[in-house]
This record gives sequence, C-alpha cells and structure tokens, in this order.
Amino acid sequence: MNKRKWIYLSSSVVLVLVVALFLNRSTLAMLGFDWFLQGHVEKKLEQTYKPIDGREPVPVSTIDKKQDPFSVLLLGIDQRGKEIGRSDTMIYTVVRPNDGDILMVSIPRDTYVEIVGKNKEDKITHAFAFGGAGMAMDTVEKFLKAPINYYASINFEGFRNAIDTLGGISLPIEEDIVNKDPDHEKFVIKAGQDVYNGQDTLNYVRYREDAGGDINRTERHQIFLNLLLDKAKQMNQWSKIPDLIDIMGENFSTDMRPQQLVDLGQSMLQAKQRNIYSHSITGDGHRLKSGGAWYYFADEEDVAKVQTMIKSWLNADTPASSLILPDKYTANKGKEVGALSSSSNSDASSDQP
Repeated sequence: MNKRKWIYLSSSVVLVLVVALFLNRSTLAMLGFDWFLQGHVEKKLEQTYKPIDGREPVPVSTIDKKQDPFSVLLLGIDQRGKEIGRSDTMIYTVVRPNDGDILMVSIPRDTYVEIVGKNKEDKITHAFAFGGAGMAMDTVEKFLKAPINYYASINFEGFRNAIDTLGGISLPIEEDIVNKDPDHEKFVIKAGQDVYNGQDTLNYVRYREDAGGDINRTERHQIFLNLLLDKAKQMNQWSKIPDLIDIMGENFSTDMRPQQLVDLGQSMLQAKQRNIYSHSITGDGHRLKSGGAWYYFADEEDVAKVQTMIKSWLNADTPASSLILPDKYTANKGKEVGALSSSSNSDASSDQP
C-alpha cells in the first residue's frame, strides 16, 4: 500500500495572513500598509485566485461598509505534483466580521454522504478527488443544508513551509507521539520541545492512531489553530510577511479576490475581541460489509443542531450575544476559545477542545 501524506488545517495560511498582516499595529505603521504595501500584497496574491466554474462567489463588502456574515469551506489537500488529490480536511467556517467571531465545524474525512454530481454515496473526502473544490462545496452544502460563499485550500508543502517561516510553533505534547501502524507512515514526535518545526506540526495534526480516531484528530486541528493565532499575533518580524505571501501563492487557492482577503483582515482588526468557536461532527464508524471500506456515520441529531447553528451565525440580524454555540460552550458561555483582543497584549484565554 502506498503511504499517504495528509495535510490538515487549510485555514492555517488564511489565518496567518489575516493575523500576521493586520493584528500587529506597529508593523502596519512601520510598513505604511495603507499607502504602500496593500497594492504589492494584492498583486502577489493574484495567483491564488482560482474561481470555480459555474459558481459566482458572493463579494465581501469593503471595510467602510457593514459586512454581513459569510461562509468559507476550508480544505486541506493531500496532493502530489499536478494531481487533484483529496481533501483530508474539511472545515465549514462562518466569519462574522462585525462581531469578530468565527465558527469552525470540522467534518471527518471518512463521513459517509451523497457525493453531489456523482449520484453515489461515499466518503466525503472523495468529493474533491472526483470534482475538485466545486464538487466538494456542492457536497458539503447538501450535507449541512447551508450555503458556501467561498473556498480556500492549501496543500502539504504550504502548510509545512508556513510553520517553518514562522519559526515553528509550541504544541502541548507531554508524551512522545508515535505513529507505527503498518498501513501508516512511521514517525515519532518527541515530547517537551519548546517549539516544533513544520514537519513535526504536520505530523501532530495528522496523527490518528489514538483511541479517539478522527474526533481527536479534529480536536488537535482546533488546538493548533488557537496556538497558531497566538503565534501570529506575537510575530513582530515583519520581514517574514513577504515569505508567507510567497508560500500562499505557490500552495494556496481560493475564489476570494486578493483585495477581499486584504479588506477582510483590516475589518477584523477593528473588532475589539475575536473568538473562535469550534465543533466536530459527532458519530461512529463501521464497515458496511465485512472486509469493506470503513466509514464514519454522522449522528443525525448532531447534524441537525449544526444546521440550526449555522443559520444563526449566517443571519446578520443575530446579535453576538444570541448566537447558538456548540454544546461545549453553553455550560460556561463567558469562557471562549481563542479570544484575541486587538487592544491588549495579555495572553488569549483558551478552552481547548
């Protein structure tokens, strides 16, 4: 069996761009961003703009206007060379620019769904392999009964290089993580390191041999995202920003125009507080027949709750205080994941899943 390399957290580069470029006020002042750098950034990001045939993305308004909530399907692509690859990470994300709040719903890659356009049921990860980002978007839209305004994808190389460019990242690894299954690529992540490089971080988010399987893996994705945001927030070395943009250009694709990416980052800067709320679709896994493929079957009640939650978040008239949150936050609504204050240098609060 060929060993596959998994790449997760497509949202990483999107969030790195938004946070690294726009949360550091001193960097902006130093670069004179509004007057000089913006056009340069947009030009370098032109190669990332890859619209989907037959889909017209909904524009994000400029920062001078009220911005409605919008959705993005974040894809992590296992890809070799020029092949299409498959989406080993799928995160349905709702961004509320005015509130500064983000909802991230992780869909396990082996989830058994109808693949829109193929007239068959299969693992949701195969939608991208069959029809690229467009088919993946169509499939997720039907599964969650929710619209997708944009997509953003990143491949293996982009993930690893972005982490290395940032100087590595701290991870909460207290015991060595060992991937040793005969059907998996072998690796060991040593515990107790101050920072972990791109390869170790990639291995951390792809590891799946613990008892929790896909659910624990998606929780590691969310832990990583919060740590990445903290890292980018603290990054004062503005000289790294061009390298990050180059990495995006080579490994990142989206149907959001460069100016929209820039405007989004600037608008998020205006929010006093940015909170990330995360949820992983629950369910259980088994084979449909002896010796057949293993599938993950989403819990129908949980999916229905997620559909209602997404509608709440996409409604511009829903105040932040009335948003429907994932269950793990309702017991203590005041304690939020990944809260980032643009007006404070204090450490962000964290309730990692």
